[in-house]
Amino acid sequence: MAKDCWIGDVHKGNFDGQEIELKGWIHRTRGSNKIRFLVLRDSTGVIQCVIKRDSVGDESFDLIKSALIESSVIMKGLVEATDREHGYEIQVNSVEIIGSVNPDKPFPITESAMLEAEGGESEFLLDNRHLYLRTSRMTTMLKIRSTIFGTIHSYFRNQDFIEYQAPNFVAGAVEGGSTLFEVPYFGKKAYLTQSWQLYAEAAMPALERLYTIAPSFRAEKSRTRRHLTEFWHAEMEVAWASNDEIMKYGEGVVRATAQNLLEERENELNEIGRDLDLIARYADNKYPIMRYDEAVEILQNKGVDIEWGQDLDYSKEKILTADFDVPHFLTHYPRVAKPFYHRPDPDDTKYVLCHDLLAPEGYGEIIGGGERTWSEDEILERIDEEGT
Repeated sequence: MAKDCWIGDVHKGNFDGQEIELKGWIHRTRGSNKIRFLVLRDSTGVIQCVIKRDSVGDESFDLIKSALIESSVIMKGLVEATDREHGYEIQVNSVEIIGSVNPDKPFPITESAMLEAEGGESEFLLDNRHLYLRTSRMTTMLKIRSTIFGTIHSYFRNQDFIEYQAPNFVAGAVEGGSTLFEVPYFGKKAYLTQSWQLYAEAAMPALERLYTIAPSFRAEKSRTRRHLTEFWHAEMEVAWASNDEIMKYGEGVVRATAQNLLEERENELNEIGRDLDLIARYADNKYPIMRYDEAVEILQNKGVDIEWGQDLDYSKEKILTADFDVPHFLTHYPRVAKPFYHRPDPDDTKYVLCHDLLAPEGYGEIIGGGERTWSEDEILERIDEEGT
């Protein structure tokens, strides 16, 4: 039962006037006792199938008439050009139902069901997550996500980086003990990883250029778009690199991602209402560099209560980036605001050689990085400063 014809290819005009077989799921259905208009869905799109009683026979017509949304079916018929939105429809001459939906438990994701749901729309969709994945919006976002992941892999491999995986069970914290997920581990304590960083630093003298895309876990109870207990994390480590060189990698991977999204996923981006002009600015423009001191001055001039030496939380990043048209690098944070492993700036040791890439539209930080100190004396001095 292998599939060799896809709805997306039909809409490209590859089968105009031909008899084809399509396999998919009922997305919408309507009609009368003599004709049905069924919208068939597969992973590449949707297409209208016209099913006439005279063409398929009484038995098949009655079966498809009673079939519910999300039933899996096989349609055979003639591809015809129309003046409809997608340009083609199928005049069906044979239909087979492969998997029927239980009429006592029909597909629950409807506008009315979400409005009536206890806990609101988000809770309802989480309760029906396996079905929510089938909706157009979720399918679209998964395709965009796949392109992003693929671009990151391609970018680093084209730069001769080695993909390196690390354990998800770890013995200690990387990003602070308050957000650790503790897991019982055969009579011992283990934790879900917060970052690949420490394992990467151990492997760097062997591999020099390495990267990963892997899950990270943070025990953050806040339910906001900025707090995720689990997220996928693209990380890189490279030996011998300065902070400026590391920023070039960050800009390169973001730029490549924007370019590939515009080339491969323009339709999907339009479907979810993304601004293609903004993404083009990510792809085409140089990312300006702003020092921490300049950012503090801008925020103070906007009336934000911030003192020199404070890190920028999301609320401050949002205000700072509100007027940005393209991502900006923020560099040279005070050493008191950043972890001990960042290298002090040799020109002014009040600052460290690190950076954040801040996105426009108020999204804030999308990349954090910096130059690690390699001096044991500097590391011990910084640890003493922090009282660790």
